[in-house]
Amino acid sequence: MAIRRGRGVAAINYPTGMNLGGDPTQALVHSTPTGNFMVTLSSVDLGQGMKQIMAQICAETIGVPTDRVVVDTADTDTGPHCMGTFASRGTHRAGNAVIQAAREARQVMLEVAAEELEVNASDLETDGQGNILVKGAPQRSISIFDVALSAHFKRGRSISGRGMFLIPRSYPEKETGAMKPSTCYAHACTVAEVEVDDETGEVTVLTVKNVFEIGRALNPKMVEQQLVGGSWMGISHALYETTEPYYPNRDHGGTDFNQYLMPGPGDLAQTEIIVLERPSADGPYGAKGPGEMCANPQIPAVANAVFDAVGVRIDTLPITPERILRALKAQAGAPN
Repeated sequence: MAIRRGRGVAAINYPTGMNLGGDPTQALVHSTPTGNFMVTLSSVDLGQGMKQIMAQICAETIGVPTDRVVVDTADTDTGPHCMGTFASRGTHRAGNAVIQAAREARQVMLEVAAEELEVNASDLETDGQGNILVKGAPQRSISIFDVALSAHFKRGRSISGRGMFLIPRSYPEKETGAMKPSTCYAHACTVAEVEVDDETGEVTVLTVKNVFEIGRALNPKMVEQQLVGGSWMGISHALYETTEPYYPNRDHGGTDFNQYLMPGPGDLAQTEIIVLERPSADGPYGAKGPGEMCANPQIPAVANAVFDAVGVRIDTLPITPERILRALKAQAGAPN
C-alpha cells in the first residue's frame, strides 16, 4: 500500500451565450442634470462583477471617469429586455448593448457641447476626466457638468441612448445538421497533480495550473479572482460535492449545508492562473465570457490525474474514496 502521485491534463472550449432568437440584450444610457450617467439593464449581477464591468464599458465609450457612471439592473418590468444572466453571456451581450447606447448618448453630448463652443461636433473629443475639448485647441473646453446643465435647462436635449445587441442567427444545415451556435469561444487548459492513497482511496490535490484564453480581460484583478474561485469550485465538484451520493437512491443524501461536503481552506490546492488575451472580433473591447468555463477543466484534469496515479478510471462524480477503492478492487478481481 502506498501514496501514489499522478498528473492529469484537460482542455476545453466554451461558447459565449447561445443561439436562441439572436440572444438579445438591450441597454439604456442617460445623463443626469449634473453630468453623471445612468446605465439601465435587466441583466442581473450575481456577484460576478457585472455592474463594475458595465460601468467601465460605459465610461470608456462616453469618455468619463468610471465613478461618474451608475448601473441600475432594475427588473424585467421596468428595465429593457434581456435574455438573462447565464451561459457566460453577461459581459459580451450586455457590454455590446451598453456600447451602442453609450455611443448614442455621447453623440448627443458632443452636439450640445458643439453648440456651446460654436464648433462642429466632429471637432470635439473627451479627455476622460469629465471635460470636452476642441481638437488641436485644448484651451477651448467645456465640462460635461456644464454640458449636461445646458442640455437639460437651455437646449432641451436628452443626453441619452439606446442599445441592443443581437447575434446573427445560425440555422442548422438540412443535410448535416451543422450550425454555428456561438459567435465566439473561450478556451482553457488545466494540469492537476494529485496524490492518491491506494489503501484508503483518499485524494489530495497538490497543484492546479490553469491557462485561460478569455478574449480581453476588461478588469484583470476581477478576472483573476473569478478564475481562482472557479478553479477551487472545479476541485470541489470533482472530489466533494453531491446531494445524491447513491443516486437515484436518496439514502444518505445531505439534508442541509451542515451535511453538504465541500473543501475547506486546508483542502485547496496551490493554484496558478495564466490569462491569455486574444480579443474577440465581436466582443465589447474584445471581451468574451469566462464565467462558467472557469470551473470546468479542473474536473476532467483531476479525473485524469487519479487515473495516472492508480490506473482506474472514475466516470461518476464526485470521485470519492469509496469509488476509487471499488474500482481498485474490481481491477484486482476482488469482489466489491
